[in-house]
Amino acid sequence: MMNFRNLIRCCSLLMFVSFSSYAQNNDYYLLVGTYTSKGSEGMYVYKFNAQTGDFTPVSVTSGIKNPTFLDVAPNQKFVYAVGETEDGSVNAYSFDNKTGKLTKLNTQSAGGSGPCHISVDKTGKWALVGNYGGGSLSILPIEKDGSLGAPTQTIKHEGKGANASRQEKPHVHSVNIAPNNTDIFVADLGIDKMMSYQLDAKTGRLSAGNPPATKTADGAGPRHFKIHPNGKWAYVIQELNSTVTAYHYGKGALEEMQTISTLPPDFKGRNACADIHISADGKFLYGSNRFYDHLVIYSIDQKTGKLTYIANQSVQGKTPRNFMIDPTGKWILVANQDSDNIVLFKRDAKTGTLTPTGKEVKVSMPVCLKMIKAAK
Repeated sequence: MMNFRNLIRCCSLLMFVSFSSYAQNNDYYLLVGTYTSKGSEGMYVYKFNAQTGDFTPVSVTSGIKNPTFLDVAPNQKFVYAVGETEDGSVNAYSFDNKTGKLTKLNTQSAGGSGPCHISVDKTGKWALVGNYGGGSLSILPIEKDGSLGAPTQTIKHEGKGANASRQEKPHVHSVNIAPNNTDIFVADLGIDKMMSYQLDAKTGRLSAGNPPATKTADGAGPRHFKIHPNGKWAYVIQELNSTVTAYHYGKGALEEMQTISTLPPDFKGRNACADIHISADGKFLYGSNRFYDHLVIYSIDQKTGKLTYIANQSVQGKTPRNFMIDPTGKWILVANQDSDNIVLFKRDAKTGTLTPTGKEVKVSMPVCLKMIKAAK
């Protein structure tokens, strides 16, 4: 029979092993896409400890111009980055989750100019790219080794919007894949529409959705889009009129139920919205206000999906182009494009509010943030 002293030693050992495993399991790699016009070398990788909120530089991947927006394959072994240039490219990399190193696989045409968004489908076989300059979306096959094939389909939008300076033609700003991996929602800032498509994941072909488009308000400029974790509601943040529109989502269709400002009631001045994210528990929605330089925080009514304004939190920098909630839900990281920093906030899971931690990473013109679990 084990005596008390040995029992204590055994428990202490188990606690140590458990704690060590827990600490290791809190390590992630933070991948940062940037504009390279002001000193950035390309894509940056940092180790992020989700327990402490500490960052450690790991690697830099150069040789690519404006790898602004990134996406990660479902198996987390491959990373895809647009090359946001006039001729437009998409770049494939393998990722080593032991070393944090990215290795270039190949480059393909984006099928249009100024690609600014990319999404990989849930089979890991197709990459969907939104071309802002070209007003189009393209689909590229992903080979077994993670490399990209040439675009097999490019769909060009038509029309224009009410804002003559920003909506003179279509501007695809995001391509969003629903949880069913079939419904595809494309936010087109230039024509004030959420375009809808159906993806055949076996063939990689896109066909028109039902309905093929959902109109937003004139001059709104839909930009980024998220579906609620319950799969019943969806939200789009609109760059040009600083609003979020909430929808009922079902059978491939969006039905508007609310539009709400991203700004405080007394705000006067210039603003343009950018990114949008929902907490994993579905209780809070966040959006970025550029030029006002705050994140808006809403609560989500768990019965109706409607939003209630809580607050705006200063991002401690300029032009929050992109942000993310870390996988643990404890932190929000904000990429401030024009102050060259990524700022860390502690997130209160009960109230949704944010507290600055004083921690930041200096990176030239950060645009996109993604995380990959680090190997033990």
